[in-house]
Amino acid sequence: MAEELGRAVAELYEEHRRAAFPPRLKVDDANGVEMVSLDSRVVGCVGTWLENRGAVDNRRWDTLAECEQLLDRAIPALNEAEAVYYRRLLTMTVLILETPDDTQVR
Repeated sequence: MAEELGRAVAELYEEHRRAAFPPRLKVDDANGVEMVSLDSRVVGCVGTWLENRGAVDNRRWDTLAECEQLLDRAIPALNEAEAVYYRRLLTMTVLILETPDDTQVR
């Protein structure tokens, strides 16, 4: 993993882990997207990517690709504070998905 990319994702990941989950989204969906599950799926894949020094398997890669689409659908329905929380997830997702294929475990 490129050191700069890894550092950027790690910083976002730690910031995200410290952030409070938006209370309304514990019970409400956004544009039909279940937000608690979306959060945990992305965080799990990002954590694995960091542990594996910039590599994820096909299943996690596909999960992140699906989550990117769900985030794009859900974020417009969120208030500003909620959107900040989920845009951070989207940023991490995009950074990982844009990593050159030769660094991925397929």
